[in-house]
This record gives sequence, structure tokens and C-alpha cells, in this order.
Amino acid sequence: MIAMRRFATVLAGMCLLLAIPTVPAALAVPSAETWGAELAVDGGDDVDVVADDGAARLRDTAARTTTTGPAPAEGTLLLAPRRLGAVADRISTAPTADTPGGSQVLVAVRGIRDDGSWSEWIPTGAQGPAQLPAPTLQVQVRVTLVAGTDGASPALRRLWLTADSTPAPRRLSASAATPPFTARVFATRIGLVGNTTANGHRIVSDDRFVALPSRRGLAADGTGDYTVKVCAGGRCAWAPVWDVGPWNTKDDHWNADRESFTDLARGLPQAQAARDDGYNGGRDGFGRRVANPAGIDLADGTFRRDLRLTDNGYVDVTYLWTGTGPAGTARGDDPVTVRAAPSPDAPDVGVVAARSRVGVECAAAPTASSPAPTPAPSARAAARTTTSAPVTSRWLRLGTGQYVPATALEVPDVPAC
Repeated sequence: MIAMRRFATVLAGMCLLLAIPTVPAALAVPSAETWGAELAVDGGDDVDVVADDGAARLRDTAARTTTTGPAPAEGTLLLAPRRLGAVADRISTAPTADTPGGSQVLVAVRGIRDDGSWSEWIPTGAQGPAQLPAPTLQVQVRVTLVAGTDGASPALRRLWLTADSTPAPRRLSASAATPPFTARVFATRIGLVGNTTANGHRIVSDDRFVALPSRRGLAADGTGDYTVKVCAGGRCAWAPVWDVGPWNTKDDHWNADRESFTDLARGLPQAQAARDDGYNGGRDGFGRRVANPAGIDLADGTFRRDLRLTDNGYVDVTYLWTGTGPAGTARGDDPVTVRAAPSPDAPDVGVVAARSRVGVECAAAPTASSPAPTPAPSARAAARTTTSAPVTSRWLRLGTGQYVPATALEVPDVPAC
């Protein structure tokens, strides 16, 4: 799903940057496309950001509560997707910002892949341009403002961007589906009902989402661009990534080219290495003593209702956006029951949370046609029981022994099983 922004209030004076006659020298790349971002704050997909004195700033600088302790306040400015004039696979940025007291302005970019999904968010800035995993004609930029240690807010005044291609040009082409990466990591329960996540989501009772220790896989509230499949005890839950943590914020341990802690094996969270092996003196990236080896946090509904866990422990996590191929997004606001066979009478083996984006292997004919009961209505979507499968002529296989009715997902054509 492409997160679209409704432009309402342009920051005072920001439109003037489009009239600036020269482009920063660092971005003056021949045959490249350079533009000044239209920084607008409208409350649509933006989180805790306001326009003040000609700049984008944090609305609230109070520290957030997380499972591993207080975290600096942060807000997000999500720019509208941009259609490029030519294929590009590299984005450079040049922000003009004030960063008092250790505050940060973090810019990340993503591109549309050939299967229609978004790539992961790729950070750019001091570490150099964002190198996208594949050439693209459409990109999106996300700016994260992080408060300093004393609560001081950064101020983003303008942002220049340049899209170009690497010296060895690559072409847009369809590619075969690739499987996503899976790792076994320690999971803890989030709780924290009433608190707000890094993407601005307000946590409710029996919520369904997860937190991962990197913003590279953080989805906007209400979207499932970045969804994980978590399995334990013979059950699986599909849930969107709506928060950052536990412990770290730059530990994308699921990537071969991880942003930080590059000497650790792929799939090994830094907190786990610190807790079990004394890595970094037993401390996380912020210098805190690691009390548990958690590499993922699970919201209460995902933890207790969907996986039926009773205590923290190790789970198998598949980071679905790291693969490519046919996928669908869960319709509506109700979670969907996953069945062991293409029948409403088959055993319940898991749950797909609302708005999750899940991989689809193939379409199957039903093996039974008995009617299913109508689920009772609920006042709050996050606390709803899962949707029972109606009689349907087609089911979608998400994995071995994992089926949902085709009506439950928005999905393009998929091959027959």
C-alpha cells in the first residue's frame, strides 16, 4: 500500500526553496534529477510534527515509554511518493536543519520494486547516499525527528534530494520470486496499553502489531507494508511492524548488510549477543545493561490471542518484505483466522492481523462447504475476535497447511495450487 499524504499546510517559507537559483554542489550530479522537497505538515501520515518558525519540529518532546525503558520522543514527516523522470537506484539528500542537544534528523528512502511492493527504508545522510536494492521509477522519502537528551527538538528547514544511477546501470526487469529471511529470536510482550508507538499508533487492549529494533522495517500506522510472520508452538501470527525496539533502534539484524553491529551474524540481534555472549560488554547500542535477549516485541493480541503464548520465549520470525513474489493485504478491520486446510471446518492454526501484507503461494479449491457462524460484532477493531471464514469457492495458501479465504485478502492473480 502506498501511503499518500494530503497536503494542507505548507511550512511558512518552504515553498521559497523551489525558487533558489542554485543547487547544493554536493548534489550537482550530471544526468541526475534534483528537487527540493515540499515540506508540509497536514496530520495525515505525519506523526508528532508541527510547522513552527519556518521549520518542521516535534510537537511533543516528552520521552516515550517502551518495554526497555524511556526513549527519546520522535516524530515522522512522510513525503508523498515521487515519480522519477528516469530509472534510478541511488538517492542523495542534503537537509538544512538545526540539531541542538544531541537531537537528530534522520532521512530514509524507499523505492517501488518490480512486484509492486515497497523496498525497505534505506537510511541516507552522513553514511552516504541511499543505495536502493533495485532500480525504480518511484521513490518515497521519510524524515524522522528525534529529540535530544534534554528534550530539545531538531528543526528541519529544507531538504534537497537527488536521484541517479550507479556507474554500472541496471535495468528494470521482472525477477523470480525470492523467499523472505527467517530467524529464531527471543520475543517479549509489549503491554503498555494507552501509550504511543514510534509510528504514532495508540496502543489498545489486545492490539495486534510488533516492534523491531530498526526503523528500516517500520510501517506507517494503519498499513502493513512491513509485516512479519511469527510462529511458535504450531501456531503463526502475521502482524505489521508499528514500533521500534526492543533495546536498539539501528539493529536490522535480518539484513545481510545490517546498518549497525556489522560483525554479528545475520539473524542475531545485538541484544541477544550482548546478553548471551557479552558482546559490547553486555550493553545495548545506548550503553544500557541488557536484561533479556529480546529481538522482537509482540503486542498483547498477537502474543496472547493469536500465538496463545503465556510467557516470553524464542519464536521463529519471517521478515516478509525481505522476499518478493505474490502478496496480498488483509481487508477491513477484522483479523482473519488461518486454517490448516481450505475449509471453514479445518483447525485454526493462526491469525492474520488487519492490514497485514502477507505472501501468497497459490489458490486452492475448497475441501468442504459447510457454513461458518457469523462473528459477533465488537466495539474495537483491535480487540475483535478473528473473522470466521465464510463459504467460498477459492482459498489462498500462505504456507504449508495455512489457508485463508480469497475474500479476506486484496491480492492479484495467483497460480492454482
